[in-house]
Amino acid sequence: MGSRSVLSVLRQDAGLKALGADGLFLFTSLDADRDLYLSPEEFKPIAEKLTGPPCPDYEEDVTSDPDGETLTVRAKMQPLLLDSMTKSKDGFLGVTHSSLSGLRSWQNPAVSSSTFPASQFKVFLPPSNKGAVGDTWWVVPSELNIFTGYLPNNRYQPPTPRGKEVLIHSLLSMFHPRPFVKSRFAPQGAVACIRAISDFYYDIVFRIHAEFQLNEVPNFPFWFTPGQFTGNVVLSRDSTHVREFHLYVPSDRSLNVDMEWLYGASESSNMEVDIGYLPQMELRSAGPSVPLVIHDEQGNVVDTQKQGGEPIHFVFEEIHWTAAISREEAARHVEVTFYPFKKVSYLSFSEAFNRAQAEKKLVHSILLWGALDDQSCSGRTLRETVLESSPVLALLNQSFISSWTLVKELEDLQADEGNLVLSEKARLHLEKYSFPVEMMVALPNGTVVHHINANNFLDQTSMKPEEDEAPFSFSGGFEDPSTSTYLRFLEEGLEKAKEYLEP
Repeated sequence: MGSRSVLSVLRQDAGLKALGADGLFLFTSLDADRDLYLSPEEFKPIAEKLTGPPCPDYEEDVTSDPDGETLTVRAKMQPLLLDSMTKSKDGFLGVTHSSLSGLRSWQNPAVSSSTFPASQFKVFLPPSNKGAVGDTWWVVPSELNIFTGYLPNNRYQPPTPRGKEVLIHSLLSMFHPRPFVKSRFAPQGAVACIRAISDFYYDIVFRIHAEFQLNEVPNFPFWFTPGQFTGNVVLSRDSTHVREFHLYVPSDRSLNVDMEWLYGASESSNMEVDIGYLPQMELRSAGPSVPLVIHDEQGNVVDTQKQGGEPIHFVFEEIHWTAAISREEAARHVEVTFYPFKKVSYLSFSEAFNRAQAEKKLVHSILLWGALDDQSCSGRTLRETVLESSPVLALLNQSFISSWTLVKELEDLQADEGNLVLSEKARLHLEKYSFPVEMMVALPNGTVVHHINANNFLDQTSMKPEEDEAPFSFSGGFEDPSTSTYLRFLEEGLEKAKEYLEP
């Protein structure tokens, strides 16, 4: 053994004594170059998890110009389709009518139309260190991470919104009177991205993670968590004028809302969970913002917007964007800011297998009850740990095509007689699936060569090193147990695939 290897072993031994096994697992999972020193760049991921992402230029107070322009926003909503709930019907699994009372009674927006000062939308403007197309930043930073856990469930009234939360709270209150701007689970808050710029305007794409409390005392809490609120705002750089505003819950997936409710008043009470489909929840500006009063050059009032009357009509100049990216690309920038695991591209089920066939790669497929990349998720722990670790990201990008799919969507594909090839691939996956999340390695033809259930995976990674059957050793490098277990799962999948691929 060379002197450098001896020194490395001695350092690892000293680290084990100083930090303990769990501490050294965490340290070495960050130590990408294995030199037993953490550079600022290596420490950055853990710093952001401990302190939350940076949010430059956060304004505690957002004021409005009383003489400025106003924007009229209108709300539309179609209630949740109760038949889309996968397991909760009255009298089934102990679900009572009172549990769902708040959900059943919520049929329309709380406020169908509301007027906001245009200057309030300055909360969506980029901070001083952002200004290029594609730049992202936290409008409302997330305060939760895998170390802090989650916020309590046994609450009815949201906390008083502050700073940039105020406008978002007011907008979401048009749907329901009890919005929680910061959700119980990470990642919370809101992220924005510059989609386009002109000499005077920005087009800002944003995404918000928020939820509603539907029940009131004496009924127990019922949490209604849309997968995400997304949209865009086109506003002047000085925030005096808003050309357009749009906020909505995406409805392009078969399930897009998570629901959780307690069967008691305390945090330790039993909780039921279900997922459903919300056809529409949308806010849209009625038109560009307009002033309440128009003055001539001498300061005389020449036109006034009457209370409840027709707005003053203007002809607005066309905006000429000097730089822009697509709405989809901006949304991806936002998504990666929320979810670092999306540094790997996750394709749809059919796209993944088409790509795998063309590139002769295996498919890393995740089948789950709720979406992996929004708040209607049944794989939170997975996406916040192993799927965003550097070694796993590297192996997935190098050797796999990745995909995640809702169980319901695969069931629909399996029943599709118009596409028997895809139907067969869906059947092969469903055959290996167990609730709630199944991770699989599959051949381009859909054959699953290796798989592991998320619950079994978590059981394996929760074992202490001294409980493992293998002796404790530094010989192969050192990683946290979840990362090393997932890497082993993927590598075993690559190995097992050889049996099928060899002639």
